[in-house]
Order: sequence, then structure tokens, then C-alpha cells
Amino acid sequence: MNPLMDVTTLGNRLAGGQRTVLLDVRWALGDPHGHEHYLGGHLPGAVFVDLGAELAAPPVPARGRHPLPAPEDFQAAARGWGINNGDVVVAYDDTANMAAARAWWMLRNGGLREVYLLDGGLAAWRAEGLAVEQGPVVAEPGNVVLADGGMPRLDAGAAAAWPDRGVLLDARAGERYRGEVEPVDPRAGHIPGAASAPTSDNVDATGRFLPADELRSRFEALGVRDGRPVAVYCGSGVTAAHEVAALEVAGFSAALYAGSFSEWSNNPQLPVATGADPGGSFPAGKLAGRSGSV
Repeated sequence: MNPLMDVTTLGNRLAGGQRTVLLDVRWALGDPHGHEHYLGGHLPGAVFVDLGAELAAPPVPARGRHPLPAPEDFQAAARGWGINNGDVVVAYDDTANMAAARAWWMLRNGGLREVYLLDGGLAAWRAEGLAVEQGPVVAEPGNVVLADGGMPRLDAGAAAAWPDRGVLLDARAGERYRGEVEPVDPRAGHIPGAASAPTSDNVDATGRFLPADELRSRFEALGVRDGRPVAVYCGSGVTAAHEVAALEVAGFSAALYAGSFSEWSNNPQLPVATGADPGGSFPAGKLAGRSGSV
């Protein structure tokens, strides 16, 4: 199903009184002020979602910087946002849905079907001159029952073998993929065999997803084909969810490596490749990359 809802459709739903749960997932790497941004202006009725506290368990090296929370903890959070069984949920942020996609993926993984990303996010809403409101919104607790396993995902072992059976996409910025810089994880580079597919290339200058045919051409150029398994990772499993959504827009189903490179690079037994080639290069006598955190 299409993971996107445009501003016009959402505006009509809200104007018509159709029940819609709005989730504001204001978060960006290096910006700890998501809640303050939310309080300064958000879609009317939107509930703030704390990515670090509600969409992730505490970070541990063996599981990465944003491990998936326990299903029961996530269900409790979703109920706190006011979600009931069968609700239509629309998530957004102010960074082209790079963070909101995490909530979209997790709710879909939990079994909720009617979950969407607001295409273009808060910027698209404001561009139409639509009202925002300030201050917190406290939802009436919901009764949603969430499961686990509604979306395909893989662990490090499956990620290591994936390039032999399908396409593994690295959704981080190209310079991190190539190992030129690594601001947060212990080693620089990429999983051997992965192709570079920066998430930023999924959207246009306004933060809206590219048309389906353009996204399909983008992914086909990276080797994605109907019937060929495809999986995605990023730094900590957040923006990779955005790429899963983009692949869905293009007509492809993709698995998520939730631990992503932050988990992989913390395991010294796993190789790290550098350079622009998927196979990369490996310095003689040691694993590629560098030790220590940055």
C-alpha cells in the first residue's frame, strides 16, 4: 500500500471530522531540541513522539544506537499517543520524514495497516498556509494491540550474507559509506557488498518523495528488481526506514536491518569495507575503518 498521504488529503480528513491520529516525530541527529520545536508549532492535535525514548530502547554497543524497544513497551507508547485499533495514523516531522519514517515502520511492523507519512512533512503543511498550534497535546489513552513481525527485518548474520542473495542498500550519506568520515560510530566504512543509496536522494528539494517512477528507476539502477530480495540499513535503523518507505512507493518490499552500522561496527569480528565500490578495500592485516568513537 502507498505509505504516503498528501497535505490536501489530510486536510480534508481533518476538516471532515474523520478520526486521524497525528504523530509529530521531531528529531534529527545532533539536534536534541525536538520537543521544543514541537511546542513552538505543530499540526493541530498532533502528539509529540520522543524518538529516543519511545521509538528505541537504550543504546548498547551490541544492538546499536537505537535498538528496537520491546514490543510491550512500544505498545504502551502507542496507546499513550491515543491510538486505537483500526485508527488511521499520520506521522510527520520537519526533516523530510527522515525521523517520522521510524514511527511509520514500527507501527506497520506492529500490525497497524492504516499508517502514513505526511508527504513533505510540516514544511508542506505550512507551504499551503494551513494553521499550526503551539503547546503540548495530551491524548486520551488508546487501546491499540500491537504484535511484532509485520515488516521484514534481518540481523547482522543475515546482513552479512545478503549481498550473495539480493541487494543490500546503505542509506547513509555517501561520505560515511565510503569511510571518509564517521562522526558517531566506532569504525568508518560500510558492510561489504552493500551499495550506496543515500536516503536524501529519495526526496526533492521540498522534502517530498520523488514520484514512484523516478524512485523505481533510482532503485533499479542500484540492482533492485522484482523478485530479488532487497534490504536496507543506515547508521542506527532510523533513516533506513525512510528508504523502506521509498522502496514501497516504487513498488518494492524491503527488509530492515534495524541494528544497522552502529551495531555492525561495534563488533570487531565483522569486516568493514571502505571506498566507493560495494566490495570496498581492506587494509592488510586488519579490519577496515578505525577504532574508537568520534
